[in-house]
Amino acid sequence: MAVELRGASGEGFATVTADGRVLDSWFLQLCLVEEAGKAATVRLTKDEIIRSLGEQADGYARHDEIRNVDIVAIRTDIDSLGSAPTDVHDAYLRLHLLSRRLVQPNCLNLDGIFNLLPNNAWTTLGPCEPSLVPEARLLARKRALAFEVTGVDKFPRMTDYVTPADVRIADADRVRLGAHLAPGTTVMHEGFCNFNAGTLGPCMVEGRISAGVVVGRGSDVGGGASIMGTLSGGGKERITVGERCLIGANAGIGISLGDDCIVEAGCYVTAGARILLEDGRVLKAKELSGQRGLLFRRNSQSGALEATRRTPNWDGLNAQLHG
Repeated sequence: MAVELRGASGEGFATVTADGRVLDSWFLQLCLVEEAGKAATVRLTKDEIIRSLGEQADGYARHDEIRNVDIVAIRTDIDSLGSAPTDVHDAYLRLHLLSRRLVQPNCLNLDGIFNLLPNNAWTTLGPCEPSLVPEARLLARKRALAFEVTGVDKFPRMTDYVTPADVRIADADRVRLGAHLAPGTTVMHEGFCNFNAGTLGPCMVEGRISAGVVVGRGSDVGGGASIMGTLSGGGKERITVGERCLIGANAGIGISLGDDCIVEAGCYVTAGARILLEDGRVLKAKELSGQRGLLFRRNSQSGALEATRRTPNWDGLNAQLHG
């Protein structure tokens, strides 16, 4: 996939601590631009944010006494998505671009993003410094406000920032901001999708799509299945799953699959695994990476991993679930 070299611009709100540290940025308006201005984030006036977001945005910028943060209106410009992110605003805008499906996974630079993002306590009132959670919880309860910590992490839930109307997500905690879910995708309760990863068409996700992984249209990642990502052991290999593939329950792959492939339930195919072919040859699995029309299975008698050419097609996705 080609890296997007255009710039981007977004307007929204940021959460800023008393000492000026940025906890998050929420972009309600964003777009790709051919020629962006100088890369920077500026604060917007009340009139500017209303012109951009409408009257409903009036009053959202404020001081939050419970979390001891200021919510400020901002505009962030990125001159090139091919360059590495420079700060929290920049990083959050890139994650929004992915989840809004303006950019596909692996098509923008996210180098160094872990060092840029703060580790927040994600609460029902918004991000909070973890050390201030006890005080914030007490203040919230004194005011009879619900206060729940849903996680402590660098990445928030996607649905707290971007909520697509044309996908199904059974458990919002299992999809991170920066996930790219194409229309018609279903992520079931045990499914997971990391940032800079996702689907390119209707898919069933009951397993794990790790960072950097892209799954093609009409594919099914079965229950408990796992796809190795670019964060696994510091690996740089970007794994793709082609169209109309099936990764069976509790199976897994460390290689790419071409179109129309099946990995048998419980079969884990790592790049270094020795694969027996129909003609008797034995190859490392990485030599089959990206080939189409293969069935990977483990021989129930010999225990050998095998790859054969598929003849019948599996039934594919249920059209009623992915329309």
